[in-house]
Amino acid sequence: MAAVFPGLDPATYRPHALHDAERAWPETNCYVDLWIEVLNAFGTRPEAMLGFSLTQDFEGDQFTFFKVPLEDLEALYGIRSTELAIFDRVEGHVETQIARGRLCLVEMDSFYMPDTRGVAYRQEHGKTTVAINRLDLQAKRLDYFHNAGFFRLEGEDFDGLFHLNDGPEDLPFLPYTEFAKFPEKRPDDAHLRREAGRLLAFHFARRPAENPVAAFAKVFPQQVEAVADRPFGFFHKYAFNTLRQLGANFELAASHLDWLGLDNGDAARKISETAKSVQFQLARAVTRRRFDPLATALDPAIEAWDTLMSSLAARID
Repeated sequence: MAAVFPGLDPATYRPHALHDAERAWPETNCYVDLWIEVLNAFGTRPEAMLGFSLTQDFEGDQFTFFKVPLEDLEALYGIRSTELAIFDRVEGHVETQIARGRLCLVEMDSFYMPDTRGVAYRQEHGKTTVAINRLDLQAKRLDYFHNAGFFRLEGEDFDGLFHLNDGPEDLPFLPYTEFAKFPEKRPDDAHLRREAGRLLAFHFARRPAENPVAAFAKVFPQQVEAVADRPFGFFHKYAFNTLRQLGANFELAASHLDWLGLDNGDAARKISETAKSVQFQLARAVTRRRFDPLATALDPAIEAWDTLMSSLAARID
């Protein structure tokens, strides 16, 4: 049975240090987490790709769901990723690409993914992205990267994931799919550091014109008051798309700056730590329905964002 990375076994796989349980945000979002582990399996440094984190903005109702640009993957690692057209059975396309050494990234339903047990597995349908390393159609078995790890599913979960039990009246399963082509050789450290430095300056020039944490802080108490009127499960969705995206993004930014040997990481970590602290305050505010203390809760992160961008401007400009 073919695999893109044939030596990997979910039972013995060790996640990258960026997913260490001691980090403030051991998981970030499905797309970036997936690429961290794919690059880990490829034998290269995922820290090099994280310069894009400087571009995160507040979008009015959420923070940017940050994703590594595909152009950065090619510039840094020589990995070419683009959309894969789905015009036949998804599993057939995936099987073809794996046989050619290409990794398929597929949007799938976390309802059928055992690694989401306790959150979504067999509880709630949700869109998430996985990267399929090994596919066995006869055994109905799948090895895949998802979030902060590498997992296996099989049997009824396999049937559900690929809609194998759908009837003739069901809508066709046509998920958004990318496929990644890997170079013959991994890039060396000198290339990674040179390109990462160039991309840091590029993304710094694309940073928000105004402090996004300050923009969020202006509407945060009112948003939370509205969240408190919703079923409690909505709280987790709101927190994921606001404070978790902010905190996780800047913890990765800190790791990137540390890896480059720059001394700006502490300001990025301050944003991350403040977001983590405020997430606990958010839970208390929703439970007690007291929202006024949230008005100044983000002040340390607002100051840290300004400090981070000012210190980078002095170094990059």
